[in-house]
Amino acid sequence: MGSSTSTISVLVFLGLVQFVVSRHDYKQALSKSILFFEAQRSGHLPPNQRVSWRSHSGLNDGKSSGVDLVGGYYDAGDNVKFGLPMAFTVTTMCWSIIEYGSQLESNGELGNAIDAVKWGTDYFIKAHPEPNVLYGEVGDGKSDHYCWQRPEEMTTDRKAYKIDRNNPGSDLAGETAAAMAAASIVFRRSDPSYSAELLRHAHQLFEFADKYRGKYDSSITVVQKYYGSVSGYNDELLWAAAWLYQATNDKYYLDYLGKNGDSMGGTGWSMREFGWDVKYAGVQTLVAKVLVQGKAGEHTAVFERYQEKAEQFMCSMLGKSTKNIQKTPGGLIFRQRWNNMQFVTSASFLTAVYSDYLSSSKRNLRCSQGNISPSQLLDFSKSQVDYILGDNPRGTSYTVGYGHNYPRQVHHRGSSIVSFKVNQKFVTCRGGYAKWYSRKANDPNVLTGALVGGPDAYDNFADNRDNYEQTEPTTYNNAPLLGVLARLISGPTGFDQRLPGVSPTPSPVIIKPAPAPKSKPTIPPAASPSPITISQKMMSSWKNEGKVYHRYSTKLTNRSTKTLKNLKISITKLYGPIWGVTKTGNTFGFPSWMQSLPAGKSMEFVYIHSASPANILVSNYSLE
Repeated sequence: MGSSTSTISVLVFLGLVQFVVSRHDYKQALSKSILFFEAQRSGHLPPNQRVSWRSHSGLNDGKSSGVDLVGGYYDAGDNVKFGLPMAFTVTTMCWSIIEYGSQLESNGELGNAIDAVKWGTDYFIKAHPEPNVLYGEVGDGKSDHYCWQRPEEMTTDRKAYKIDRNNPGSDLAGETAAAMAAASIVFRRSDPSYSAELLRHAHQLFEFADKYRGKYDSSITVVQKYYGSVSGYNDELLWAAAWLYQATNDKYYLDYLGKNGDSMGGTGWSMREFGWDVKYAGVQTLVAKVLVQGKAGEHTAVFERYQEKAEQFMCSMLGKSTKNIQKTPGGLIFRQRWNNMQFVTSASFLTAVYSDYLSSSKRNLRCSQGNISPSQLLDFSKSQVDYILGDNPRGTSYTVGYGHNYPRQVHHRGSSIVSFKVNQKFVTCRGGYAKWYSRKANDPNVLTGALVGGPDAYDNFADNRDNYEQTEPTTYNNAPLLGVLARLISGPTGFDQRLPGVSPTPSPVIIKPAPAPKSKPTIPPAASPSPITISQKMMSSWKNEGKVYHRYSTKLTNRSTKTLKNLKISITKLYGPIWGVTKTGNTFGFPSWMQSLPAGKSMEFVYIHSASPANILVSNYSLE
């Protein structure tokens, strides 16, 4: 008895120490979750493809329409390429990388995550051949669902469907703009030219979405049964503007969010879901980040209303609101019977990042039914992920290949049929249902990392292939999970989110000149030899532990007619961190991603400290 009592005491003690001990291997779960995207690839598979039972597929996609639409992702267990959920998948993958890129990198998965993003953005570039044309679907859900075939030999219709100025789709174009803008941040250091190309598409897609307004499922009617746009397009327009602002610092997009927040629902809708259709909670959380960064300026009052709605979402997740999210007896949030896990992972991601935003602001969350600390928000994210990985009444891991008790009969064409590489005997459209779909046996191919739809409202789950509501995985289930797992690997330590701090997201380099908020004084330009001019502006201020901190933006402009090279900047009286320049010895120069500044262009760098502006001057340069 004494031994049992001691054991119980130790377990209770460990339960009180958050994050110190976890029986789950988040790193392994992260690696498997990223691997799933390789199983969903369409097109020519690369030599380094790790899911070896898959092969090339959809190699004639777009051909009948005179456009190359080879590539991209199959959304779930079928062989259709649906543009809206694919774009949302890429956007949320990018957000995971932007917030937690350093954690992904330290665990050896950043490269794989970036490759997963690029598989999507390469396809989006093809799908956007003209400024006001975007292909939003390849294949038809009706004919595809009639057949059960491997993607490598599918015989179903591969018609391509598009939106254009006469058949608009602001939701589809807006989400794709968001994906391209977010991805431009991810690639800014590793591939600047590709980043610039993505940003060009993002600008065009946003203008297309905003100018020619309409719901995409009114133009691509075949999608209505599968991915109909219930929420409309206002949320996607705000979502795209928010990501374009993050990518560019262009005040146009900041103003768009400020001027349209009320009329488009950004400050009005209080949501308890975030997903491929309804983006408001994501918009509100991202705008709250702008406040944390001290960049709201004249729109502070409006952005605080966005933030209020974001925080209502967080409160409802933790049961501290007047309208709370439903939970199963085992503690899983529950939104709907079909593929409920999509809402679990997206909510877990939002609460994880918001816990870090709160930590950055040194404050707690005030809810109508009590206060919530940043650590409590992160604990909620952890509880949901732990449920997914097996801490639930059934002891089931809903991530395929993780643990020992995971789904074996996944509703997925490719995994349920013998690999094309093993047996190339043709599987007919209906023959696949007769031989493979109805087969009461484990899948011949393990769909490693796939997060299936999950249990019902009472924690019940049936591992049957025909139970598509519970056993079908999707790409948008996994995308936000990447960020949450990367965050949980790091434990309870908070991250300062006043500025993006991960390796893939440096500050913008060449930007349009943007005026400071009217309430902020302009600091006179520092002494600088012509024709290179320097100007500084105080962009924001905040108080932390009795000290007032200021964020300064410094713009260096090449007013000559030649290219500026060999730049050396002298900075004195700097008492805080600086971004956007590289320090060499006692001087600063161009950031690592640029070597020169063209005639007439500007570069921007920023710093934060609790003092007057630093002394900045150009000490050396050459014009060539």
